[in-house]
Amino acid sequence: MSAQDETAEQEHAAAAAAQPRRVLLVDDHPLFREGLVAAIDLDDHFTVVAEAASGEEALTEAARTAPDLVVMDLGLPGLSGIETTRQMLIAHPHMRIMVMTMSEDDDNLLAAMRAGAHGYLLKGALREDVLHALHTVARGGAVFSPQMAERLSALFAACGSTPAREAFPTLTAREREILDLLAVGLSYRQIAQRLCVVDKTVRNHVGAIFSKLQVHDRAAAIVRARNAGLGPQPQ
Repeated sequence: MSAQDETAEQEHAAAAAAQPRRVLLVDDHPLFREGLVAAIDLDDHFTVVAEAASGEEALTEAARTAPDLVVMDLGLPGLSGIETTRQMLIAHPHMRIMVMTMSEDDDNLLAAMRAGAHGYLLKGALREDVLHALHTVARGGAVFSPQMAERLSALFAACGSTPAREAFPTLTAREREILDLLAVGLSYRQIAQRLCVVDKTVRNHVGAIFSKLQVHDRAAAIVRARNAGLGPQPQ
């Protein structure tokens, strides 16, 4: 590739990155969708390209508009939000889906994660929290409402950390604890809050975990952890 071609490719990639992320809203309550559209439109990084009131309509709109992000309710008429999420990610594996629901049920939380959801936010979240969650999911992270993060931690703690000790003997107790929480899906900020430390401390431990596991990013570490039996497992 010539220097001119390389420059053109870099300019194209920069232009693509500057484009707002395309968002599909899936919820059967028009007023809720209207409020969410108003909130999202305040952020130039996102644009709502379609809305859907059912799972079937969501699948059609996803195929038609190719959104980058989907905000998914669970209590949809007809096809459930969980099944819609599962089918959507089979058809569009690079799509990012954030659940936004009233349900605080543990079964729904785990089912949504097994279906491939990248976040679980409760309705009633502040506008800035919704936008922060969208940014986090768009960057490849996972995000949960504080209440749901606590539930995930409690559910996982009940399973103990024996798999981590057996699979990753070189990790310290604190590193195993952080790996456990990464596998559950908590963000660095949520881990820091749970462990009562600053974000930088968590990131330092994560760097050590990456080095010991010989991985280069968070996603690869989570895959290693879940393969060892940590975090939610597919049924």
